[in-house]
Amino acid sequence: MPPDFSLPFVLSVAGAFLTSSVVAYVYVWPAVREMPRYEALRLLAAFHAFRFLGMNFLVSGFVSSELISDFAYQVGWGDLIAAVLALASMAALSWRWPIAVPIVWIFNIWGTMDLLNAYYMGITRIGNPGLLGAGIYIPALYVPLLLVNHGLAFRILWRKRALEQAA
Repeated sequence: MPPDFSLPFVLSVAGAFLTSSVVAYVYVWPAVREMPRYEALRLLAAFHAFRFLGMNFLVSGFVSSELISDFAYQVGWGDLIAAVLALASMAALSWRWPIAVPIVWIFNIWGTMDLLNAYYMGITRIGNPGLLGAGIYIPALYVPLLLVNHGLAFRILWRKRALEQAA
């Protein structure tokens, strides 16, 4: 194991993934699968509109001064782009733009890859989660919620496509 391996942090992230998945399966999925497609996707995108919070990794004092600046830069700007794409998705879905679903695909792919990249960088380049300072709750709680939410959006996107192909 790496010297900075933190079992409590790993268990916290795993617990957040498990809990997020259970809550999504029991409460969220039954509701969104019954909603019209655009409404369900708009609701799921709304949760990601708050991803501008990742910009706090660039705020002095929010994270340790020892945190790799490349990590903070990628996480902060990646999250801000995801928040803008979420807002664009919500607008496109609300106004029924013909390109609404492709915008949601772009948002969902970008958002998922951004979160996975942040975890990858955290594991391979940071190691010590204590360097995240006050931001430790973002990967420990918020990111699992966001990833599960992306999974629900992918299910809705693929489900509709599968129904269209079957018809």
